[in-house]
Amino acid sequence: MLPDKDIKVTKLITKYSPAIAGLLLVALGACAKAPAPSGYADPHEVQNRRTHGANIDLDRALVSPASDVYGEAVPREVRDVVSVFSDNASLPGVVVNNILQGNVEDAAHNAIRFLFNTTFGLLGTIDVATDIGLEERDTDFGETLHIWGAPEGDYVVLPVFGPSTERDGFGIVADFFLNPLSLVLPTDVKHLPKATWVLSKFGDRYTFGDTIDEFYYSEDGYELMQLYYLDSRRYELGIEVEDTELEDIYDAYDG
Repeated sequence: MLPDKDIKVTKLITKYSPAIAGLLLVALGACAKAPAPSGYADPHEVQNRRTHGANIDLDRALVSPASDVYGEAVPREVRDVVSVFSDNASLPGVVVNNILQGNVEDAAHNAIRFLFNTTFGLLGTIDVATDIGLEERDTDFGETLHIWGAPEGDYVVLPVFGPSTERDGFGIVADFFLNPLSLVLPTDVKHLPKATWVLSKFGDRYTFGDTIDEFYYSEDGYELMQLYYLDSRRYELGIEVEDTELEDIYDAYDG
């Protein structure tokens, strides 16, 4: 709920400029603070478990076998190039989120990183920026919504993408459209960033296959993935997690 003075200012500017009013609302939203979530309520558990089971079936039938083929047929060096290119191609979208969050410093940092890797790193296939202190400062639209004050929402399991929340699920969809790179690339290579993103995920599935299998196919895999996602995501967003259950997961699956 906006204070009365903010409402008055918003109405005044709306009268003269809808565009300026929209920018004002974004700025005011960026100053809000999302309510801190607690606990692990799962009101959609029945549907979530169905989707979790469908994701496991998809992984067993397609994702895991395809990842094994990709990992065994493509040398590690080439897979690393694909991942570096994919990460670099995603940076313009990260910069957009930095700007929406009002984080000018990270926006400039990531923009310079993108320019360095794109020009001196052979179109983003080599990460030269990290070596000079321009590491990626990652973010996404889910974090943008968090900064704007949007609550976490219910825990949900998304088809293919897996564990998420209502807020982060919307963020995943939005991030697909926020990257301005797709607007400037020629038509014949417009979908290259998304294709390399998919390949990089196959590479991750191959590299971390044993750990993923332990989570996916364990008897209590659903609870483990829910706990791991919610605790790690909250920690990532700077929300204090006041339980030790996540540490127990790390201890159980260490190595």
